[in-house]
Amino acid sequence: MIGIVGMIVIFVMVFGGFVAAGGKIGIILKALPFELIMIGGAAAGSFLLSNDLAAVKRTLRDMGKVFKGPIWQPADYRDLLCLLFELIRLVRQNPVAIEEHIEAPESSSIFQKYPKILKDHEAIEMICDTMRAASMNYDDPHQVEEILDKQLEANFEHAMHSSHAIQTVADAMPALGIVAAVLGVIKTMAAIDQPPEILGHMIGGALVGTFLGVFLAYGFVGPFASRIGAVIEEDSHFYKLIREVLVANLYNHATNICIEVGRQNTPHHIRPSFSELEEALRTVKAEAA
Repeated sequence: MIGIVGMIVIFVMVFGGFVAAGGKIGIILKALPFELIMIGGAAAGSFLLSNDLAAVKRTLRDMGKVFKGPIWQPADYRDLLCLLFELIRLVRQNPVAIEEHIEAPESSSIFQKYPKILKDHEAIEMICDTMRAASMNYDDPHQVEEILDKQLEANFEHAMHSSHAIQTVADAMPALGIVAAVLGVIKTMAAIDQPPEILGHMIGGALVGTFLGVFLAYGFVGPFASRIGAVIEEDSHFYKLIREVLVANLYNHATNICIEVGRQNTPHHIRPSFSELEEALRTVKAEAA
């Protein structure tokens, strides 16, 4: 919602200010379709040229993050801590019993309690792979932490490709606007024998290209790239929480301590309160009894 409000503010302030200053919006509207075809078409073409099909699809899908915001909400962090609590408690009580859950999480009675988390392949893979490695006695906390850090870094860089791709387009748009403006000037020079009034309109239309390239780059495309990057970075805390809890588990801390380590390493604005988490864990314990 805030993204839509931002777009409205940009349009109202820029074009409203132009009209209020005595500008004639008709010149812009007349040139706009043709300039938009040149600038937008060239930007789209360069985007396709510099990315493969998978990256294009991912970027188009990630555009929705501008308006939807982060996937993971505070309640999801609480659910994640409850899920990890159940898994760690089970592996401490019966190491053999954990195998059916980490080998087939989609049919696990524990994972099925948290359907939103279960749908996330990256989170489930990280949890199951780490717990599977621990069950195979590959439980050196330092090595596991290093592996998880590399995995998180690789996944984050992959997720950030959409933001980088859109930012590259934003960086190119002012220059593409100049290209469109130069073509407009060429068109104007071909009609140099026309009266000054007509030439003025043609030059004004040519300058719309420069305006449009800069306006779209810094008013829309660049902010879109920044917002997508911010949302991806926000969601990355969810996976960092998994690392914190699972590494704490390898140090053989008490189950409650492992969960508290994860809770305290979560940013404050998405961190479940201690009392809220305690109530949720109390419910989990009651269901398991």
